[in-house]
Amino acid sequence: MKLYSKILIISIISSLLVFTLINRIDNKLDSKLTSELVNNEYSSISIPANFSQNNYTNSLPDLTFAANKSIDAVVHVKNTSIVKDSDSWALQFFYGDDSRKKVGTGSGVIISPDGYVITNYHVIENSTEVIVTTNDNKEYEGEIIGFDEVNDIAVLKIDSDSNLDYIFFGDSDSTQIGEWVLAVGNPYNLNSTVTAGIISSKSRDLNEFDQKNQSFIQTDAAVNFGNSGGALVNIQGELIGINTLIQSMTGGYVGYSFAVPSNTVRKIFEDILEYGDVQKGLLGVRGVALRSSYSKQLNLEETEGFYIDVIEPGFGADNAGLQKGDIIKSIDDVKINRFSDLSGYLSSKRPGDKVKVRFIRDKELITASVTLKKSSN
Repeated sequence: MKLYSKILIISIISSLLVFTLINRIDNKLDSKLTSELVNNEYSSISIPANFSQNNYTNSLPDLTFAANKSIDAVVHVKNTSIVKDSDSWALQFFYGDDSRKKVGTGSGVIISPDGYVITNYHVIENSTEVIVTTNDNKEYEGEIIGFDEVNDIAVLKIDSDSNLDYIFFGDSDSTQIGEWVLAVGNPYNLNSTVTAGIISSKSRDLNEFDQKNQSFIQTDAAVNFGNSGGALVNIQGELIGINTLIQSMTGGYVGYSFAVPSNTVRKIFEDILEYGDVQKGLLGVRGVALRSSYSKQLNLEETEGFYIDVIEPGFGADNAGLQKGDIIKSIDDVKINRFSDLSGYLSSKRPGDKVKVRFIRDKELITASVTLKKSSN
């Protein structure tokens, strides 16, 4: 009986040892097989070395830096003008000359420590007095230095005993669709307010048949009445546009806001200070931006680019050898799909500047150096 018990105990212990050993071997084989399957199936997937779940959840940008850099440089602009056409003798009799005064408001951006301010032309149009109020509630009389009615930009000057907060110009050409931006305004003298959004489109022309060379940055950052002339800034706090208008059926914000690009604004500002007016560098071509319907009419395979219909004699394009029927594809590596791409880029250039034009002629891509010329008109 004792011998039987010993044999039974030894058999049980042996079975347990064998089971444990087999289980360990199976686990090692499973681990190896699993590792091989993972390596073979996902060997083409590349995961960044610095990837972490925290990086993903914190992917939204911190906009406080840009806001802090820009709010004190955005001002309130009050324009007082005299109404003439709608004068009423009765109003003047009862209320005096004040009945003829019309007050409009908007925003502006200080772009130098000595007090140069950029705003929209329509904010100060027909003004007899311009009052600029900074974010710390100090009032200054604004002097109109110059303006560009076509691009809706005006330059003001205020005098202060100390250096003012200002915003640096950014490069609007380098901005990208989907990039985060802030719209900063000072409407109704409520101090600077900030809204956020993204760049929705570039080189936007709201009406390609109105003979205006519009080329706006479109954003979905909230812009309403009183924000005209305010700043559109990137996340570095750099000025990339001047908020100019909205497109809305109701008159309120619906997600379509438009800004004059900073490269155009900067060039207008520098021209006014240096020359007293805006210098326009012209390529010397007329034509149409291609689309499918136009390409069919012209029997062309290309559906993008600017089709040259007329070459102005004596201008840069003529001197460089461009011809009617050429299709401009890019200027200085800026892709040209629409007329607003062309006019928008050239609005940042001056007479005498040279640009590299790439165009298609007889299915061949050709590059030419073109010197821009000032209009004789």
